Amino acid sequence: MLIELHIRDFALIDELRIETGSGLAVLTGETGAGKSIIVDALSAALGERTGVEVVRTGADKCLVEAVFDVSDARTALETASEYGVETEDGLLIVSREIARNGKSAWRINGRATTVAALKDITARLVDVHGQHEHQSLLSVAVHIDSLDAWIGDSAASLRTEARQIYDELSALKEERSRLHTDERERARMLDLYQFQVAEINAAALDPAEAQELEDERNRLANAEKLYEAASEVYAVLGGGDNGVVDALSAAAGLADKIAAMDPSMSGFVDDVCSALFASQESLATVRDYRERVEANPGRLEQVEERLDTIRALKRKYGDTIEDILDYARDLESKIDSLSNSEQRSRALDGRIDEMETALSEVASRLGTLRRKACSAFEKAVEKELSELAMGRTTFVVSLTPIEPGPKGADGVEFLISPNPGEPVKPLAKIASGGEMSRIMLALKTVMARADIPVMVFDEIDAGIGGRTAQVLADKLASLAERCQVMCVTHLVQIASKADRHYNVDKVVRDGRAVITVRELDEEERVSELARMLGAEETSASAAAHAREMLSLARNGNASAGQTNQGPGQETSTWRHRPDRPRGYRLDRGTDASRCEGGGGH
Repeated sequence: MLIELHIRDFALIDELRIETGSGLAVLTGETGAGKSIIVDALSAALGERTGVEVVRTGADKCLVEAVFDVSDARTALETASEYGVETEDGLLIVSREIARNGKSAWRINGRATTVAALKDITARLVDVHGQHEHQSLLSVAVHIDSLDAWIGDSAASLRTEARQIYDELSALKEERSRLHTDERERARMLDLYQFQVAEINAAALDPAEAQELEDERNRLANAEKLYEAASEVYAVLGGGDNGVVDALSAAAGLADKIAAMDPSMSGFVDDVCSALFASQESLATVRDYRERVEANPGRLEQVEERLDTIRALKRKYGDTIEDILDYARDLESKIDSLSNSEQRSRALDGRIDEMETALSEVASRLGTLRRKACSAFEKAVEKELSELAMGRTTFVVSLTPIEPGPKGADGVEFLISPNPGEPVKPLAKIASGGEMSRIMLALKTVMARADIPVMVFDEIDAGIGGRTAQVLADKLASLAERCQVMCVTHLVQIASKADRHYNVDKVVRDGRAVITVRELDEEERVSELARMLGAEETSASAAAHAREMLSLARNGNASAGQTNQGPGQETSTWRHRPDRPRGYRLDRGTDASRCEGGGGH
């Protein structure tokens, strides 16, 4: 649901904010007041191509920002998630800036995005129907989705099955393609992998040897210094009468004499003896070490070469010996895969044949379901069009065979002939925006679910009057029970049905034309409806008529059955939902009952 639209410096709009709610909202005003400019601004925010001429004179850029409550818009949320867009409190904020130099910037929830991503997401949120191209019906790709949505769960189930099979089939074909891409490349990679594994295996690496080799190299490189130091230690410990060992030995003898005369000193004797034994062991250790230390240039060269080999392998295959060994194991797996590619290719061919057969079978069942449904769907749409002053219209669902894919093996396109005797043509060939809007309204009325939560109709009432106008108003009110509907209209019948009524006016402020928008209260609605009836402002009869229309519309809306359902589908009722999502708070000061444009007025 669209809950706020903010526009600044767009065409004749200085600045305005419109808060919206569920149900049916209408924008009315005199011809030329600028109602369609508001729709144009919304379309620009949704990604439609817009030129720099929309930037208000004197401004460097314009901004359009739309805030949506997407807490109930499952498909929009799923699509947003695919693009990495996270929503907070169920809000999705899309904005567009258009600079006078021609540059545009699109953002979703404050983060820059591409126009392709924005359009893909908002296509699940809003349909704008009028004079512009932001209409899902103009995209043939969505016709199959509309037909299947009308068919219901049976089509949805088969499409889910077809999608799963197609995804697996695509993965299998991609793997097979990789195997067949270039036999010479495969052979080259096999040789490379085998060489690398042989090089690593030939080194016979041990994860612990690197540190051991580093220690040995240090000893060999410093052999002379180590020998001299060991000799000095040996001399200190065992150097004759001046040596530590001899001195401690003499001390131990004296300590024994003391203990013989004074037994309390026996512990002292133990301490001296312990020091003597430790010094004797140290003397033996340093003697053995000195004997092992020798200058061995040949061994030093061997150690350096081994370390060079390990460093070279680290540069190629990993930071540590463990990394190198892991890389070798990975190469062996790749070698096995490449060596057995022919066997794997044959297995893939068999599995692909099975999946293609399965996909064709599901596509056939889906096609049969669609062909059976087409006639009833066509008649239902033609019935609705007849009530919308298009009684002689022929509506046809064209099914053509295509290559089996995730949606089956049918190409679906809606064809139409608004005039008797004329051949049916694609919807995109229809020149009248009013006709296109009524076709969409007929389709949405026929379809069971409100698959797009926001629908905007611009000039849907073109060429309509009399009883047809009332039928159109009733259908819009009925549609608004299932989704949010915004409508630019000149028909008093539609305006009287609105849950929210906005008046659009063009005024002169400081010598410049400015478009203003404000939501009307009850008495203001009476005056506006009287104006739309063509009466003078002081006409009491017109005012009475307007009040009667509002009363009848309100009673009709209140008693309208909430049973607009398609085959086996239940519908939710927007009218009884809160006007704004829980926790939603405007960041800008705005009077909720009066949203006017122009410099914050």
